[in-house]
Amino acid sequence: MKNTFKNINEYILLFPDEVQQKLLELRETIHRTVPDPEEYIGYQMPAFKYKGKPLVYFAGYKKHIGFYPGPEGIKAFEKDFREKEYTYSKGAVQFPIDQDIPMELVQKMAEFRMNEIDQKKS
Repeated sequence: MKNTFKNINEYILLFPDEVQQKLLELRETIHRTVPDPEEYIGYQMPAFKYKGKPLVYFAGYKKHIGFYPGPEGIKAFEKDFREKEYTYSKGAVQFPIDQDIPMELVQKMAEFRMNEIDQKKS
């Protein structure tokens, strides 16, 4: 049976302290980058909406933290992922659990998604 989380805090508390710190830092980076993001749980992962539209998701795993900025968000930053040798796919990038999360890159991806949503609204 899958866990059902009511909020991001419940999700983060499931992890060891060092992983909790990384997840909290990731969450704080989104809040600093995006004006009034709405937090929710989507697909059993912490997620954010911007202007009512899904922005980004993230999730903790045994060996990495997954960050999900959508297919266009991944395409736009593929060069960065290759340079740092991050594993990535069509809609996600994996940050190794034993390394610092590149918060500047996370910020750029969140800004990219925010701009993408703004452009679709206009």
